Amino acid sequence: MSTLHVDSEGQARDLHELVPSVSITHLLQQREAALERVKQAFALLAEADRIARSARLGFPYIVACKTYRGDGQDVGGEFGDTAAALEACRLSIDAGAWRFLMDESGMRSLMSARKRYEFDENVRKHQIPELTREAICATFGALHDSRGEMFDQGIIEVFKRLSWDYKTNLPQKFGKRIIVKYLCYTYGINHNSVEQLDDLMRVFHVLDGKPEGDHRQGSYAKLSDAFRENSGYPKVFENEYLSIRLFGNGNGHILFKRLDLVDAMNGVLAKHFPNALPAAR
Repeated sequence: MSTLHVDSEGQARDLHELVPSVSITHLLQQREAALERVKQAFALLAEADRIARSARLGFPYIVACKTYRGDGQDVGGEFGDTAAALEACRLSIDAGAWRFLMDESGMRSLMSARKRYEFDENVRKHQIPELTREAICATFGALHDSRGEMFDQGIIEVFKRLSWDYKTNLPQKFGKRIIVKYLCYTYGINHNSVEQLDDLMRVFHVLDGKPEGDHRQGSYAKLSDAFRENSGYPKVFENEYLSIRLFGNGNGHILFKRLDLVDAMNGVLAKHFPNALPAAR
């Protein structure tokens, strides 16, 4: 189990600061109420099983205990395993809570595409701590403290994903324009590639002193609308930071509108890769 996160002064981190839109106390109370009712339900099933057995009927307890986890593993035994079934229910309840807290905390909007994927996989596989006040405080306290590191890592990941097959993509810095491969298909937008744009938009918002964009209102929906509304190629989409032209070969040509922000991104690259310091504009 995770330990309670403490700040530099040794004081327990205020959960309201970490997830301001959620009452953690109420959430944990609801979790306990749900788990208690699950236990009561299994107790009723056990009673039904005893009645059925005495009347030489079927065995509903065995069937009910063959509960399946998200990965398809049968957690029930030959004669039913109440403990395993209860644990599967708890894992499902806790997984939903961790997803909810991540969205409401705003931390997901700061995560790079890779970090979001890692979090989603851990939740899907139930590789998560039990939902307690201490675990919530430790997890989101650590995320809050690593905001700057996550921000820099997002810039580095976007840069590393660029293809050097195109002369506009410079191997030592971000230039005025970049080309992203496989940004669209003939029938729509490539969800995986468009995550690079969400990473870029997140970086631009932070560098511009504006609130991070909400990941639930990301580039995929906006580009999909532009894809449908534009007949033929190139299909064009613009916002305050980018001008994007989608071509029939799936490539997206992206022109940066704010070169001052591009210089700031290059400054982050130079900090982490000093031997590849980009030339001054």
